[in-house]
Amino acid sequence: MILTSDYHTHTVFSHGKGQIIDNALVAKEKGLRELGISDHGFSHPAFGLTKRKVPKMKGLCKKASEQTGVKVLLGIESNIIGTDGSVDLKQNMYDDFDIFLAGVHKFVLYKFGTLFSLFARNFFCSTFNKKNIPQSLIDTNTKTFINVIKNNPVDIITHLNFCCFANAKEVAKVASDYGTYIELNSKKTHLTEEELYQVASTGVKFVINSDAHTPDRVGEISLVEKMLDTIKINKDQIANIDGRLPTMRFKAFKEKA
Repeated sequence: MILTSDYHTHTVFSHGKGQIIDNALVAKEKGLRELGISDHGFSHPAFGLTKRKVPKMKGLCKKASEQTGVKVLLGIESNIIGTDGSVDLKQNMYDDFDIFLAGVHKFVLYKFGTLFSLFARNFFCSTFNKKNIPQSLIDTNTKTFINVIKNNPVDIITHLNFCCFANAKEVAKVASDYGTYIELNSKKTHLTEEELYQVASTGVKFVINSDAHTPDRVGEISLVEKMLDTIKINKDQIANIDGRLPTMRFKAFKEKA
């Protein structure tokens, strides 16, 4: 299994340690064809992007592409901020980005009224109560992910079920219907073996991403490879390996708009 692209990498523009060119140079060294610079979304007060820096990032992605021959895409790992599917990438900024990732993060500015449901309950359970997650919380989280996919042209759901406990199979069914990929994240374990098996059984497509926060981890997928040694899924469901590249929903949405 050879990785073709890595769409989830961070830089100094949010929570990463390297520059855009640093990530691109490692991507070139590892033989990747495409690279996503997908820094944290705007509602993350400590590690989020600032809107005024986006034009600079676009220019740096273009320069990195020209210098390395790797197609460097400007993305965003948008924060899910509401149970209604709200995220912090709004349509008036779609033209600034090439790829659209979305995930749940702990310390972000949630919509009014959802701080308890999306932060407090998940934080408590992930810290103190992982073995006894209330069904009501699972139902809320599942509905939230489904609403995100239905209401936004999201390319990739990142680290599904990491500190946010949903029915991953039900989320995957909707992702498959809408053309959204489920990420296999090689930085953190986020799906159990049983969950991965159930998700794969829906026929949903995956992408493997490094979630690199330092340039040396760009293209690093050993954690996912280890899991796939145990859970045998159809490799045709993985859209960014062995020369294949995914068809991005976000791009198609913008072309139709």
